[in-house]
Amino acid sequence: MSQQAVNLLDFDPRGMAGFFAGQGEKPFRARQLLKWIYQLDVDDFAAMTNLSKALRETLAKQAEIRLPEVALDQLSDDGSRKFLFRLADGNCIETVFIPESYRGTLCVSSQVGCALNCSFCSTATQGFNRNLSIGEIIGQVLLAKRLLLADGAAERPVTNVVMMGMGEPLLNYDAVLGAMHLMLDDLAFGLSRRRVTLSTSGVVPEIYRLRDELPVSLAVSLHAANDALRDELVPINRKYPIRELLDACRFYVEGEAKRRRVTFEYVMLDGINDSDADARALLKLLRRVPSKINLIPFNPFPHTRYACSPQPRIDRFRDILHRGGIVTVTRKTRGDDIDAACGQLAGDFHDRTRRRDLRLKAVNQESLR
Repeated sequence: MSQQAVNLLDFDPRGMAGFFAGQGEKPFRARQLLKWIYQLDVDDFAAMTNLSKALRETLAKQAEIRLPEVALDQLSDDGSRKFLFRLADGNCIETVFIPESYRGTLCVSSQVGCALNCSFCSTATQGFNRNLSIGEIIGQVLLAKRLLLADGAAERPVTNVVMMGMGEPLLNYDAVLGAMHLMLDDLAFGLSRRRVTLSTSGVVPEIYRLRDELPVSLAVSLHAANDALRDELVPINRKYPIRELLDACRFYVEGEAKRRRVTFEYVMLDGINDSDADARALLKLLRRVPSKINLIPFNPFPHTRYACSPQPRIDRFRDILHRGGIVTVTRKTRGDDIDAACGQLAGDFHDRTRRRDLRLKAVNQESLR
C-alpha cells in the first residue's frame, strides 16, 4: 500500500462524492461505498462486488479504509466498556460505551487531549496534542460497533453517540461536523439528530454555526451560575462569558420544536458550587432558556483538589431545581472502576503544551513543603 493512499473514512458523504467525481465516476459510487463500509462492514475492495473490476483495482492502489488499532479494551463491573484506540501517529485516545436496557451510548473523542484547561477534568491535566480527522472520529464509532457485534451485542449496539470524550468538539469544528454527517446519513449509521449529542464548554461562535449547519442535540458544560466561579472552573468563560453563552443557547433552540431544550451539565463539587444559593442562582440564570440539567457527581483523579458533593447535598440541590420547574437528573456514575467516568478520560499521547509536566512539577513542589 502506498503511503499516499487516501483513507476513505476521512470523507463525509459530500466528500466521498467528490472523491469519486475525481476518479471520473458517477455520484452513486459514493453511496455504494458508504453502504459497504458502514452498513456491511466490508473493508476489502475486492469483495465490493457491485463495483466494476477496474474501479476495485483503482481503489486498491489509491485508497484504504484505515481504522485505529485497539490498544486496550476494558470492561467495567457495571457493563461499561472503555477502548483505548491507537492512531497512526502512535497517540492514543479513549472511547467509552455505556449500555442500558433501552439504548447503547458511545462517548467519542474529538481531539488528542484537550486544548482547554477546565480545572476539574482529568483530560485537561494531560494537555493537548492535535485535532482528530473525520476518519479518526468516525473510526471510533465504526470500530466500537464491530467490536461489540463480535462479542455478541445486539444487532444495533450503538443507538446514541455523544461528542463528550476527550477534547472540545467545537474547536475541531469541520472534522466533527463531517463525522456527524456520517453518523446521521442513512447509508452510514442512520442515527436521528436527537440521538447525536455534541457537548461543548461554550465556544459561542460555533454554537451559532452548528445551529445553521447541523443542529444536533446540544449539551453545555456549565458548572457555575456566575462568571467569577466559571472563570476558574471553565477558563474559556473568560472569552465567552455566561451571558453570551446563554444567548447562543437560546438562539440554538429558538423556533425548533425538535430541539426543545439545551442540556446543561453541572459537576457537583463539594463546597464549591453546590449550595442552596448556587441552586437558586442557577434557576434564575436559566429562566429564559429551555433547559434540562444533568447533575454530575465529581469523579476524582490523581492530585485533584476537588471532592464530590455528598449525596444528600446533591439530592437537595436537585430538589431545589425541580421545585423551580427545571427537569433535573443526577447522572449515574458509570465505569469509574476503569477510569471511564465523566471527566476521567486521559488517553496516552505526547503533550505539546507541556501542561502535564508543569502540573506534576507543581504537585512535587507542593509535596516538599
